[in-house]
Amino acid sequence: MSEVLNRLGRPAAMAAAAVTLSLTASGCVTVHGELEVVPTTTKSQASRALDAFVTAYNKADRTYEQSADAKYVTGSLGAIDAAKLKSGHALHPDGNPSHKPLKLTDAKFTVPKKAGWPRWFVADTANNRLNGYRWVMVFTRDDEKQPWAVSYLTLFKNGTVPAFRKDKDGWAEAVTPGGSGLAMKPADMSDKYTGYLKNGGAGFAPGAFTTVWRENREKRATRPGLATQFMDEPLSSGSYAPVALRTEDGGALVFFAMRRYEKLTASKGTDLPAVDAGVKALMTGDPKQSATYGYVSGQAALDPAEGSAGGGVRVVSRVEGVTSAEGE
Repeated sequence: MSEVLNRLGRPAAMAAAAVTLSLTASGCVTVHGELEVVPTTTKSQASRALDAFVTAYNKADRTYEQSADAKYVTGSLGAIDAAKLKSGHALHPDGNPSHKPLKLTDAKFTVPKKAGWPRWFVADTANNRLNGYRWVMVFTRDDEKQPWAVSYLTLFKNGTVPAFRKDKDGWAEAVTPGGSGLAMKPADMSDKYTGYLKNGGAGFAPGAFTTVWRENREKRATRPGLATQFMDEPLSSGSYAPVALRTEDGGALVFFAMRRYEKLTASKGTDLPAVDAGVKALMTGDPKQSATYGYVSGQAALDPAEGSAGGGVRVVSRVEGVTSAEGE
């Protein structure tokens, strides 16, 4: 499925109010929208943001120019997208000979109420890239003058997008990064996930992106003539900050990011595996004996309510892409 998302990266799914100031009688300044808990946008504005993203994405995909959609992607998706465009432009400076316009349909928007910035909402859409899967995307912005940008893109099989808790007016509930009442605070998830990948332990439920992935790494670590080292780094600040929505069962769907590296070292007399042309376009140095690949990924995880029965946090979706490569 590596070609499914085209330049947006590799899906690893086994089976994406005006601010005013008023001076009160006491002399205190209130920033409306900064302190009040309000919807982060309207459904019509969310729809326009989705259209703007698709338009920018298609122009960038057609031309391989990073400037075409740089304002409309950020965070983990922005890092993946920038690397893919850089690679594509190096290989095809005149544009993408295989361009096929992206179409996102049947859009469903989940808009939370929250105070302050950043503001964000979630779009859940059908697509013409991967039949049977929904694209679930987080749109975010830091102030009203910025366009909405997609920070997370995740994949869910049709019928598996979780149900979100909503109030009588249809607004969802945002969970703060340090929010309580969950098995794991969203702010801690990237750090604990990267720690789990290295050392194992409790906190995460068995699955393709936890136990199975660790088992596959162990198998790959030492092979005849080739050793592979793994290093994982949490990403949890700035545009990589986690976001979370309360689900109907009292838990939350958490979107979070991480960076990882794989270093392949060949024994003397043994050749390294061939480097993909797209990855080679990002590579610095000459991979004579070793090659180090850097990846950025965005994950979606179901974080159960604190004290609920079950096997811990379930990482249910992961989209990653190569963002750097170095040869030695």
